[in-house]
Amino acid sequence: MEEKPAQKGKLRKKMVLFLILALIGLGLAFFLPAGSLGYWQAWLFMGVLFTPVVFVISYFLKRDPQLLERRMQFKEKEIHQKNIIRISIYVFVIGLLIPGFDYRFGWSNVPVWLVIAADVLVFAGYVLIFFVFKENSYASRIIEVSKEQKVISTGPYAVVRHPMYVGVIIMYLAMPIALGSYWALLFFIPIIPIVIFRGLNEEKMLFKDLEGYKEYCNKVKYRLIPGIW
Repeated sequence: MEEKPAQKGKLRKKMVLFLILALIGLGLAFFLPAGSLGYWQAWLFMGVLFTPVVFVISYFLKRDPQLLERRMQFKEKEIHQKNIIRISIYVFVIGLLIPGFDYRFGWSNVPVWLVIAADVLVFAGYVLIFFVFKENSYASRIIEVSKEQKVISTGPYAVVRHPMYVGVIIMYLAMPIALGSYWALLFFIPIIPIVIFRGLNEEKMLFKDLEGYKEYCNKVKYRLIPGIW
């Protein structure tokens, strides 16, 4: 359905505000604990993260604004998903704060080449997520099944059932190293079981509410890693 100009303008303002708040929030989370604006790993990471985000938002504002509307929904309806999201937020916030303190007190000594390699992985993870969004307009931030929703079995969905979670895991595991902190990795590793539990719970609902999902699972056997799981 085509978005009206007024609706698209409202969505554009919402996305710009979201970007500004995210930029400020991440800046405070990185530079306040670091106690310095010379934290170059954080500047590089934010550049690697926000440059594709601006491109993706511009792309979908023009081609699929409904996807952006879905991505701006944050209130989970399913009780198990609410608990998973609550835990993941605690883990994520702590994980974001540790690298700045690591920079201030010199706990880690991550070589430049490894920081850059991790930033490349962060970018690669986001590129994968972009292709997921491009293929699946119903990739909402919350777990739900829309009335008109159909099973997607093309693109990255032809390889694994949850390609977006693959991109998320890649980004989250690379993030602490990109920020120059080995210690922060300890707080991002729990993201893996959190994502697994979220995916398993999501599949229960999709089996129940999304027509054709069982047949899709019979066709695409693996959830996250081809040949393994």
